Amino acid sequence: MNPIKFPKSITYGEKYTPAMHMTTQEEADAYFEACVQHTMLHGASRRKAETIERENLGYYAGYFDDETQQRVNRLFHTKHPFFGLPRPTPKEALNIGINLANKHKHD
Repeated sequence: MNPIKFPKSITYGEKYTPAMHMTTQEEADAYFEACVQHTMLHGASRRKAETIERENLGYYAGYFDDETQQRVNRLFHTKHPFFGLPRPTPKEALNIGINLANKHKHD
């Protein structure tokens, strides 16, 4: 398997959409490592890069259907950084957003 390399400048869509279609742990592990290495190029420590990539993958997967989100969460050991697991109902998501906004209103 050829190592995956991202250009230094890349959009979120270009970086994370391929992960949404992965089905094996082997390809997910290799892809996650490439994501971590890419984030480290921008000055993050390995630990911070892993955290950033898990949050980004979990967030991005939230834009996809339940099956895709669950698969991505399983393969990449992630969850949505605001909603967690499982996916909230629309009403629950709205309430989470309102509570987060109120919490940070005076920051």
